[in-house]
Amino acid sequence: MRKPNVVMKLGTFRGVRSSIFILGTFALLISIATLSKFYSIRSLLVPDTFCDHINRESQSMIGNEVRVTVDIVVQKIQKEMNDVRDLLVDSPSSSPPHLLKYGAFLADILGLIESVQASLPSNEGTHEHNNDFKAVHPLLKPKQQSDEPADYFFIEEIRKYVKIKPNRLGKQNFMGANATFTSIGHACFAMKKELEEYMDYDVGEICNDDWKLAQKLMVHGCDPLPRRRCFSRAPQLYMKPFPINESMWKLPDNRNVRWSQYRCKNFTCLVNNTTRKGFFKCADCFNLSDHEMPRWIKQVELDPITNLTADFLIPEVLDIKPGEIRIGLDFSVGTGTFAARMKEFNVTVVSATVNLGAPFSEMIALRGLVPLYLTINQRIPFFDNTLDIIHTTRFLDGWIDFVLLDFILYDWDRVLRPGGLLWIDSFFCLKEDLSDYLEAFKVLRYKKHKWVIVPKRDKDDREVFFSAILEKPARPFR
Repeated sequence: MRKPNVVMKLGTFRGVRSSIFILGTFALLISIATLSKFYSIRSLLVPDTFCDHINRESQSMIGNEVRVTVDIVVQKIQKEMNDVRDLLVDSPSSSPPHLLKYGAFLADILGLIESVQASLPSNEGTHEHNNDFKAVHPLLKPKQQSDEPADYFFIEEIRKYVKIKPNRLGKQNFMGANATFTSIGHACFAMKKELEEYMDYDVGEICNDDWKLAQKLMVHGCDPLPRRRCFSRAPQLYMKPFPINESMWKLPDNRNVRWSQYRCKNFTCLVNNTTRKGFFKCADCFNLSDHEMPRWIKQVELDPITNLTADFLIPEVLDIKPGEIRIGLDFSVGTGTFAARMKEFNVTVVSATVNLGAPFSEMIALRGLVPLYLTINQRIPFFDNTLDIIHTTRFLDGWIDFVLLDFILYDWDRVLRPGGLLWIDSFFCLKEDLSDYLEAFKVLRYKKHKWVIVPKRDKDDREVFFSAILEKPARPFR
């Protein structure tokens, strides 16, 4: 009775052994097929040049299959995004919040896949060099640098921003362009690390508290900065601003400013002369009652030797062009006092400034005036021949390069209308540099209404003040 059991066991053992043999053979064939993509077995039997030819054909076929698959994935994601967009359009108020996040997620995935899609080889020219057996292997070819700005950065948000945005349906927009060309400053490429840190955020969430990093980028030439898709931070307890009849000469509420990046943490500290404020330009600008209120309205002391002053008064300047000065630009370091005083004479002035160590922009806005967050690197965002007056003080001084000064003055000339006034207010420099700087102003060929040079008494008599009121000529024949 044992014999059949032995036979059955033997048959079972043989069946298992044959199954294991078949599975092992199948696994070996799969391994060989997989390795054949990387190492051709025919290389043992045929010349290398012929194998290279076969490999190129197989690689092109694999590349074509990958491209077709990626194209299908892109089409499916685009269809899903269109469905989500239709849902949001049909019922924007009742749409759940997760639907917005889902749409943003799809957009991010689509951007990543499109970047991979762009790197795949095109179908054109697949068989162009089939007869060239001496072609260099792709891994041995020198890497070609892309001309696309987006390929220079790793952060996906920068890549998305700088890419050209074609119009939908292939039509021109109202500006006559077939696409939108978003721009960044040329120095952004030299500050790649800082810019990628600035653009590293979660879409739809609160931005990092990094305005100081943004200003550093702007001041160093990465201007304009790219837009971002996150919500800017605001003060935790923002209070209603004071009425316009109070806000002009009253310190704002401390709760309306984010103080995290400043040495002073309130306006009282900025007013106090004994505290270290973290900046030196316009150190008394926040002292509205004592320092700011008399400026451009009350006559200051004259120089005891020359009996002159570099400070002109607003009424005497406006009397040069009675009723003609209506709008202007103040390109200075300050808290908006010049614009506040000009407003009393029915003149609207925009104040260009940056937050160099203190909340100058917030202070100007909380006073009820218009701050223009603008660096010296950027072209003034006004059209030609539009402004009545440009005023500057404590900004263009003896530190500025002569060529840069030329570009700035010609840009100011561009936006000033014929008959407009250029008010150079207390420009100071070393005595030995004065003639060179004055030549830059003379090149404009403006009419001189006021032109004063006064010694600067706080620097061992080595520096001088220069102030002028200049009128732009009509230039009808140019």
